[in-house]
Amino acid sequence: MLDYKLLEALAAVVDCGGFEKAGEVLDISQSAVSQRIRTLEIRLGQPVLVRSPMPRATPAGQRLLNHVQQVRLLERDLGSAIPSLSEPAARLRIAVNADSLATWWAGRVGRFCARENLLLDLVIEDQDIGLRRMREGDVAACLCSSPQPVSGGRCVPLGVMTYLPLATPDYIHHHFPGGLTDARLERAPAIIFGPNDQLQHRFLAQVGYHGKFPHHLCPSSEGFVKLALAGMGYGMIPEIQARSDITAGRLASIAPGHQLDVPLYWHFWRHGGEMMERLTAELRQP
Repeated sequence: MLDYKLLEALAAVVDCGGFEKAGEVLDISQSAVSQRIRTLEIRLGQPVLVRSPMPRATPAGQRLLNHVQQVRLLERDLGSAIPSLSEPAARLRIAVNADSLATWWAGRVGRFCARENLLLDLVIEDQDIGLRRMREGDVAACLCSSPQPVSGGRCVPLGVMTYLPLATPDYIHHHFPGGLTDARLERAPAIIFGPNDQLQHRFLAQVGYHGKFPHHLCPSSEGFVKLALAGMGYGMIPEIQARSDITAGRLASIAPGHQLDVPLYWHFWRHGGEMMERLTAELRQP
């Protein structure tokens, strides 16, 4: 039988990024946290953490973290059936891409969280790699662009986000007066979200350009739009986020007729419990 105090220590160290902060969360000393991790490793006969430069789970530790996430969800259901066992509020750790968070996410889950007395611990991750967080046991669910579920998980489609290559009219007039060409794309500054962001590359491949290009890095959805509005570059912006700026003429497409439709999939553990099923149903509503 697993000792859940030991698993709780493992989850806290990974969530907090260190033993000292994990001790503060668990209200025990740092040495007590270390002792629980050592005890867990002795019982398993193998390490559960790589301790430097920042603690991260080994493959065995990741399996245990996956288990912890599912147990937390099942305990939430048990608390609903037996109120004396319930905590003041449940907490759910989810990986969400920044563009969804900046647009539709809050409106879809806000009332659900209030109704379920649920607190969210959101991890911001690019939609192309968010599933890795779930595979590593760091989150109980994730929103990403991959349709391939992790082992033990389920995947349901939620729809698509449409991205447009947008810039200010002045920027377009200055950099692309006669339309897109390889020479102009090679010199025109772009804006990308971060090193893992592939939307810009996919758009450029769509218009036949495969070379290098200067770019700003801006890991903020709101900041991304502000840079574009300031005329600093063009970038792939969700149509839903830029709709008012497009209507007002503040932003326009550098390649009318071109867009990227990015599918969004909701991933969660197969045995995540009733609350996760209700959240999934909420997210799937049109």
